[in-house]
Amino acid sequence: MITECTQKTFAFHPLYRREVLVQFQGGTLTSDAGALLLRETEKRLGIIERFARCFTDYRKPEWIEHTVYSLVSQRVYGLALGYEDLNDHEQLRRDPLMAVLAEKEDVEGEKRRQEQDKGKPLAGKSTLNRLELGGEQASEQERYKKIVVDLEAVDKALVDYFLDSYRRPPRQIVLDVDTTDDLLYGNQEGRFFHGYYRDYCYLPLYIFCGRQVLCARLRRSNIDASAGCVEELERIVGQIRGRWPKVRIVIRADSGFCREALMVWCERNEVDYVLGLAKNARLREEIEPEMKRAQARWQKTGRAARVFADFMYQTLESWSRSRRVVGKAEYLDKGE
Repeated sequence: MITECTQKTFAFHPLYRREVLVQFQGGTLTSDAGALLLRETEKRLGIIERFARCFTDYRKPEWIEHTVYSLVSQRVYGLALGYEDLNDHEQLRRDPLMAVLAEKEDVEGEKRRQEQDKGKPLAGKSTLNRLELGGEQASEQERYKKIVVDLEAVDKALVDYFLDSYRRPPRQIVLDVDTTDDLLYGNQEGRFFHGYYRDYCYLPLYIFCGRQVLCARLRRSNIDASAGCVEELERIVGQIRGRWPKVRIVIRADSGFCREALMVWCERNEVDYVLGLAKNARLREEIEPEMKRAQARWQKTGRAARVFADFMYQTLESWSRSRRVVGKAEYLDKGE
């Protein structure tokens, strides 16, 4: 049976006085039309617009053809579509769809000032490169890199996105702290081999609440996984409590973050935490009775058996005090 599609045209937010329609016949075709859905999301949430406000533009207004918002939009949508390399924008700058995404009124570049720019509504790789590689400080006297990002404003904006997504303060939130490997394939600055991931990589730090990112910090990989997490949490928790003073906050992370500095900070700031704890001989001995019970239950039922133990524990040197530990003794077909 042949599927019959009754809807042949899809309408999106207009671009100034232009209608934005998607249909499946004729004209110039694109394989990136799905990005219009991202534009609809941006129209509702204003994420890119707020991010663009974290930049200061020292260029002369009368010379500007590409606003900061347009440049940031072009780069963000390009990344979302899989165009990671700035060189890709030498072709993308001619794309009318990308011009729509960047909110360019002149989507075909017919009104560009310079003759060599006609037909290129968007910025090229060199302009985007100056945006990305601008220093932390600049002024009107700077010759090339006159757009500066306020990194503190970007950090604050990520948390503000999260806070603004709630109509009313929740009773409790869980902040997940984690790292992952960002593999490297060349001789990038700060390149190190990481033994756990068995490759050359960066080791970015992430803090999430549910599916929303509150922190994404790029770091070298020759560091402890927990490096810098206390400073990031102090900043984020302070901002959250400034808006929601009564919310209960729980930090959740794996054993790579089970460090004295993090636990002490949580205890002093009334933040609860659930951290993984790497097993060792003393911990295994502590739950030996529960392990025997789990084994006996498995032998009796033939099913996976789990028994939990709850006890106070302190390391020999690194912890300043005893803390509650929950241990899980588990016995499966393949053993304990």
